[in-house]
Amino acid sequence: METTTRPAVWPWISTVARLGLAAVWLVAGATKIGDLAESARAVNAYDLMPYDVAKVIGGIQPFLEIALGLLLLIGLSTRLTAAISAVLLVIFIAGIVSAWARGLRIDCGCFSSGGELAAGRDTAYGLDILRDLGFLALSGILLWRPRTRFSLDGVLMGER
Repeated sequence: METTTRPAVWPWISTVARLGLAAVWLVAGATKIGDLAESARAVNAYDLMPYDVAKVIGGIQPFLEIALGLLLLIGLSTRLTAAISAVLLVIFIAGIVSAWARGLRIDCGCFSSGGELAAGRDTAYGLDILRDLGFLALSGILLWRPRTRFSLDGVLMGER
């Protein structure tokens, strides 16, 4: 009896992971899309690439985040979208670790305009990394168990 009950719960767990990660990407992208120049400055604050490259990445990033969020929201190409999400999250975590290790005092720009911190504001690198590791765990769930409820993938596969 236990073996038939346990698998039935995974599509629901994966659905929560898919919708949670969709919300993360949609909110992150929406907070940046209104000011692409600010998004570029936030990427440039990490001091990992020339400004022209940071400008391109900062301009593309909000659109990519929103696209990932929309794909996850409708449940289309869930495993692929989760894989792209995981890669991005690893890059974001590495960027935060790099900024922390080099003593930079910046806001990660994940859900804000980012950039250099004002005087008197402390960094939250540890919390930013933990948060992103949680989001990475959601991606991992979807990589492992991509079948979810209320998804376009399910409709295309003939599932209910």
